[in-house]
Amino acid sequence: MILNMISIITPVYNGERFIEFCLQNVIAQNCSDIEHIIVDGGSTDKTVEIIKQYAEKYSHISWISEKDKGQSDAMNKGINMAKGEILSFLNVDDYYQPNVLNRVLEIFKNLPNPSFLVGNCNLWNDDEELIAINKPKKMHFYDLLLGWDVNPFPANPSAYFYHKSIHEKIGLYDVEDHDAMDLHFLLQTVQVATVKYVDETWGNFRVIQGTKTYNSNQNGETLKRIKTILESYHQKLPFDLRVKLALKRQFYKKKKGLERRIKYLTSRR
Repeated sequence: MILNMISIITPVYNGERFIEFCLQNVIAQNCSDIEHIIVDGGSTDKTVEIIKQYAEKYSHISWISEKDKGQSDAMNKGINMAKGEILSFLNVDDYYQPNVLNRVLEIFKNLPNPSFLVGNCNLWNDDEELIAINKPKKMHFYDLLLGWDVNPFPANPSAYFYHKSIHEKIGLYDVEDHDAMDLHFLLQTVQVATVKYVDETWGNFRVIQGTKTYNSNQNGETLKRIKTILESYHQKLPFDLRVKLALKRQFYKKKKGLERRIKYLTSRR
């Protein structure tokens, strides 16, 4: 393992539309202490051809291309290949803000191992319009259990980084989980690692039509999935703590409802 180095892992399958931009985005960071690992699932388009061209020119790029069992399996392959002390997942259609990687390395110098570091993330639609800025300010385990509508989770891994050693404590991603692996990871990580939130925008998440995330959001499956997962964690808590969290959630929902009502009435004046 190489200390103070970030291993960026990009799982991809038939991603020729975005792969070149993804590779260029990492190159443009001008950070020398990185490696960029591309885990291709056996693409049938020009993805591998583009990866090969860049890997021949840039020594920090390494890659494999073979069939896998899905995104979690690809992520685990990347983790096993990673030489860096710090991990980052950059999906092929997402990207970093300028100079994020150097900034992250500076912050990690003062963080204990294991740590989880998270910033803000821009969410963009198909028309390249900014639709939201994800700011996961409260990352305590019990804060996250209050739910997305009370304390939003990190929306995308392009805005968070963490010590590889976390996986020694919680294990790798579940290869049978193709949709909620990020949420399970977050809920387990905040229980074993030092968590630091920085109010800076680091990541960019394209919420575009046809993607797994977009379709899941549109049909309501995302919220259902989050509710089911949070409930499974709630059930493991002592009864008195479950009651306390339920009351706290009810309080925050009423507070937010009142704030929305005041905003609505004020706008009508």
